[in-house]
Amino acid sequence: MITTINRRDYIDLLDRIEIVPKVIETEIEYDRFLVVVEGLLAKRQSRTPEETALFMLLVKLVEDYEREHYSIDDGIRVAPHKFLQHMMEAREMEQKDLMALLDISEYVALSIVNGEEQIDRSQALTLGNYFKVIPDNFHGNL
Repeated sequence: MITTINRRDYIDLLDRIEIVPKVIETEIEYDRFLVVVEGLLAKRQSRTPEETALFMLLVKLVEDYEREHYSIDDGIRVAPHKFLQHMMEAREMEQKDLMALLDISEYVALSIVNGEEQIDRSQALTLGNYFKVIPDNFHGNL
């Protein structure tokens, strides 16, 4: 669904948050962006279209920074279900959305999110494609 945003309202929003959306280059910028993302995340149901557009942009910038600076390729291995939880939260994805995406039952979705059931190869590929990340994040043997 394409949402139209009001240019003036968007510019006013940028003035209020006091950050300029750009590629994150430092830990300080990263921390500032996270504060704004968390604030917008808390407004989930009451966000304006402009706030939602900014939220989506900032999440993308934060994810890009994290991928570059906190890559699992550095020997740090995040449990697949923890990575899934992070991605779902960042995209405001609910369990019902995961059920629809993977065509699984509520029980299986809950088991996957809680780490009680492994994400299989096919599911990892689907999740990687959906979140635009390497499928190995969800399943270590791809």
